[in-house]
Order: sequence, then C-alpha cells, then structure tokens
Amino acid sequence: SSGINAEYGHGETEFNMDGKIGGDSCLSENGRRYGEELGRFVREEGLSELPVWTSLMRRTLETGSYLPNTSVERYKALNELDAGQCDGLTYQQIETDYPEEFALRDLDKYNYRYPRGESYHDLCCRLEPVIMDLEKGGSVFVICHQAVLRCIVGYLLDIPVEEIPYIKIPLHTVIKIVPTAYGCEREDIKFGISSAITHRDKQSVESIEKRLIDAGINKVGSTYLWNGLLS
Repeated sequence: SSGINAEYGHGETEFNMDGKIGGDSCLSENGRRYGEELGRFVREEGLSELPVWTSLMRRTLETGSYLPNTSVERYKALNELDAGQCDGLTYQQIETDYPEEFALRDLDKYNYRYPRGESYHDLCCRLEPVIMDLEKGGSVFVICHQAVLRCIVGYLLDIPVEEIPYIKIPLHTVIKIVPTAYGCEREDIKFGISSAITHRDKQSVESIEKRLIDAGINKVGSTYLWNGLLS
C-alpha cells in the first residue's frame, strides 16, 4: 500500500534557536531555507498532488506555504503539546524556576502534565482521531511538531508508550512511514540544513534525585519519586 509521508513539518524557529519550548514563533533563516528545499523536494519527487495536513500554529503554516500542494487541511488536534505555565521558557529556566516540576517530568515524561498544560498521554488522546484517519490509507504530508510527531510515529511503529517522549525527531528531516505486511517502517530523508538540537535524552533516576537534593527540595522524597516510577 502507499506510504504515509509525515514530516516534522515546521523548519527551525526563532524559539528553537533560543532553546525555548512552545510558543507560536516564526521560522528562522535556516527554517525558511528548509521550507524552500522541502518545496523543491516535493516537486522533484512528484508529490505535489498529496494532501497536506498542518496544525494551526504559525511555524507549520509558514513551512506549508513553501509547498506547491493545493489540498491543505488545518487541524487544531495537530497543535504542539501545551506546556502550560512553562510555555516560552527554556529547559534551564524551568529547572531553575520549577525544579520540582522539572524533576517529576523527567521521572515519568509520558504521564507528567505541565501545570495548566498537557501530558504526552493527553496529547495521544487528542491525536487519536487524526491517527485513525491516517490508518485509513493513502499518502499525506503531516506538517506538525516534535511531540505530536513522536506520538504519531510511536503509534504507527508500535513503540511502548513510555518510550514515546524520547523518540528522535530531528528538525529539517522528512520522516516517511511506509506500511508493510507486518506493520510500518520508518525512513528519514535529511536535507543537510543545520538546525538547533531539540532532543533531550532520558535522565537516570540517580541524576534526578541528586538534582532535587541540590535544589534543597526535601518535601519531594521517596513517595513522589516512587509514584513517578510506578505510575
């Protein structure tokens, strides 16, 4: 059957360059270069007739504007994970201003919910109708965001939910998901345009506990830590 073309759609943004999460930032200069190269790739590969799905956020709409495709649908469900009160902050700022939240998220990143925001579990639930539409078959370009694409790729490749938040989704890369007789396969198509590294590796429990102690947070003891590990 035909492949599903899903690309971590938006190019690098000004927020990516500054290490900030969330927001509704414009593309950087390299992000715009990626958009131009993506449009050229689509034309050369004869993919101009494919439908394009984007989120409602500026960076996906701006990236999509470089494509020649005329069938474009916008989905609120494809918006990036809502970081709540941490939106617009860097990870360093979150660790400084909200050390307890930062540690608890590291302990159980899939189930952790940002204050007044979302968890990866919430995001997967929000994406369920979109994923069901993807499974109906046919090829489509999905221009979305890192956490969103982690959930989509994780589902299609049958990756355990606790590993979904750590799936590598590099910027300026088309991720092609191809259905096979026994599931799906992933193929990365890189464009060689430099970008910020937005991936954060899984942290060890020992390092998280040390950070809590160093931050002088005594009220978060074994109960919090074990709840995070066992949830």
